[in-house]
Amino acid sequence: MTEAVEDTENLEPWQKMSDLLEGGDHDTVASFVAEIPPVEVARIMARLPEPKRQALLHILTPDEAGDIIEAVPESQAKDLLREMDSGKAASILHELPDELAADLLNEIEPGEADAIYESLPDDEAERTRALASYDSDSAGGLMSNTYLSFRGSQTVSEVIENLRENSELYQDYTVQYAYVVDAKDHLRGVLRLRDLLLANRATQVSEMMIPSPTSLPGTAGLEEMAGFFDDHSFLGVPIVESEENPVLIGVLDEKSVRSASEKQARSTFLKLSGIIGGEELRSVPLHIRSLRRLSFLAPNILLNLIAASVIAQFQETLQAAIILAVFLPIISDMSGCSGGQAVAVSIRELTLGLLRPTEFLHVIMKEGAIGIVNGIVLGTVLGGIAAVWQGNPWLALVVGVSLAANTLVSVVLGGMIPLVLRKMKLDPALASGPILTTVTDMCGFFLVLSIASALLEKL
Repeated sequence: MTEAVEDTENLEPWQKMSDLLEGGDHDTVASFVAEIPPVEVARIMARLPEPKRQALLHILTPDEAGDIIEAVPESQAKDLLREMDSGKAASILHELPDELAADLLNEIEPGEADAIYESLPDDEAERTRALASYDSDSAGGLMSNTYLSFRGSQTVSEVIENLRENSELYQDYTVQYAYVVDAKDHLRGVLRLRDLLLANRATQVSEMMIPSPTSLPGTAGLEEMAGFFDDHSFLGVPIVESEENPVLIGVLDEKSVRSASEKQARSTFLKLSGIIGGEELRSVPLHIRSLRRLSFLAPNILLNLIAASVIAQFQETLQAAIILAVFLPIISDMSGCSGGQAVAVSIRELTLGLLRPTEFLHVIMKEGAIGIVNGIVLGTVLGGIAAVWQGNPWLALVVGVSLAANTLVSVVLGGMIPLVLRKMKLDPALASGPILTTVTDMCGFFLVLSIASALLEKL
């Protein structure tokens, strides 16, 4: 018996969870989930096979299952909800913040999402649909539509009484401010709740509110929101339908914006790394992961063959000066790195709205300047290494000039390619890398081998 207990204690958490699910002891499963931190829950859900993930969610109460949905990556949460019946999915979504529920439902097929909406209470379904109508990275998609609002004609006494009567409802709200609206729900002011405690009970809210508060429209993009919180030391900002129609529709906090910015940065990184189709987890079925990666890798075979074809045109030069084969990958890689930096800056500036897809001249001037400086420095360093190693100044000239010239080409192209792709309505994060690598390889090989051919007798 002692050995069996020790074996159980030595199991990994997901192994222990698997055994508990097989044993069918629901209370023990629920207790085990309650004892472990959210990050460990996410690991367990990533390692369990799909049937056991579903079994776990069905064992737990909707509130407990909702905690798991919040703990796992959004892509996995979506898949978990898709695999369960609409009633169970609705009961779990009911426990989630409306904005998260809207994001998940937006990722599910319309027919499946409609079935879940029908299983939600009418008022909750309406709120969630309203949030889901906005882009997930817009102010409307990130805001919370649970907030406090009062009419300007109400008195302090009436507001305090409302807070007391609805204390159970409001306990899940992020209550620091209340908003003052008119009969058409237009935003008119903001009210600090702490001021209510010191105010005369007969005072009208309109007399103590801060009038004409700053707000953002529901269509505001992530860059605009991030810029707003960079410029203002606010914890949150009211969201209205539009500047022309300032109907209060929600409240946006800074934490949600920062989280969305980090999510966008992770997505861009994955795309630049060749992960197509969104976030990839190793819990995703093998055939899906394979297809996503191959859709990026397979075209690169053709692109690399195009780049390598340049070498085929200079075989005699390469055979006569075989030492060039040592420097070809160095020049190609260094130029690719320089171009990759330019790509990253252009994508970032496009994302922040600091750069327009038509500003080619601006990018050429800025990247050209840094390409000249860095090209001279890197070319001099590599040329110096070649001269000391081989004792041949002509070899140093070939590799130094080639690296300097290709660095200039790569940073200018790296800065411009994302602009061209954005103008063509393509994703610059996904396509810039392969295009840049092919072009810089071709240019690098051509520069080295063509200059070397002209100076072949000196080499």
